[in-house]
Amino acid sequence: MSEPKPGRFWGSEAAAGLGLISPTAIYAILLLAAPLAFVIIASVLTDGYLQIIPKFQLCNYFGECASYKAGADGTLVETQKYLGAWSDPVLFSVMMRSLFVSILVTVATVALAYPMAYFISFNVAPARKGIWLFLITIPFWTSYVIRVFMWNAILGFSGVINSLLIGLNLIDKPLDMTFSIQAMVITLAHSFAPFAILPIYVALEKIDRSFLEAGQDLGENRFTTFLRVTLPLSMPGVVAAVLIVFIPTIGDYVTPKLVGGAKFPMIANVIEILMLKGDNKPLGSAIAVSAMVIVGLISVLFLFLNRRYLRGPK
Repeated sequence: MSEPKPGRFWGSEAAAGLGLISPTAIYAILLLAAPLAFVIIASVLTDGYLQIIPKFQLCNYFGECASYKAGADGTLVETQKYLGAWSDPVLFSVMMRSLFVSILVTVATVALAYPMAYFISFNVAPARKGIWLFLITIPFWTSYVIRVFMWNAILGFSGVINSLLIGLNLIDKPLDMTFSIQAMVITLAHSFAPFAILPIYVALEKIDRSFLEAGQDLGENRFTTFLRVTLPLSMPGVVAAVLIVFIPTIGDYVTPKLVGGAKFPMIANVIEILMLKGDNKPLGSAIAVSAMVIVGLISVLFLFLNRRYLRGPK
């Protein structure tokens, strides 16, 4: 057989590179893109009894929709009406609550993660930094559900915090800390803390220490050097930490279910109810797509506002 000609695609480096990434690309298409495409398509179709009717409509997002059921003669009979994702005030309030909780969790997590990452980077001896990073990963040794249940036990009426406060005679009766937004914020912040510490630590490690020495030589104290040198140079890590925490927490399902309870459902809990118990996959898909759009827009806006910190050196 003759050697492939240099100009042909199948004998080029592009073809070789495509062959290397094709298994990963196929995997991503089958397990990520295909379900996402199904959700987007289902969000503009019509709800039927135990099925999705292939009839295009946008009322799942705005306006009033109707669910249908096949009659005895095969015709579609309207069974009930419902408001779209952006027209139903209850769904809108749950969406705003999810966004609010996610922002609170992100602020709390990054605010707690930055001092820890700073301490490891600047105050721990290089030979011991690996041990500290290893200790940070210990929470991942247990199941996410077990960690959530652990916080239920800590924050419960007979939990560690209430027992300690009562033992110190600081309170007369246990505080009601479970099944609240505060409990969700605490639990999620603990769960996502390692994800925020690691990118901030990497950004701090990349800072040239001579920059800090130069700032102090020019008359700056340690605090102003931190504000004018360390913090701006570590912003790529902070931005990464914010996105890593914010994006998944708005769609978290387990923590609101176990810690928030029925009083404070998040958007993922509403989607689960509509998809399974409510048998309204088009509306559930429309809410899911709406949540993805909101998260995407906020993330892009956040990146745009911090674009000057993300640019490399000129």
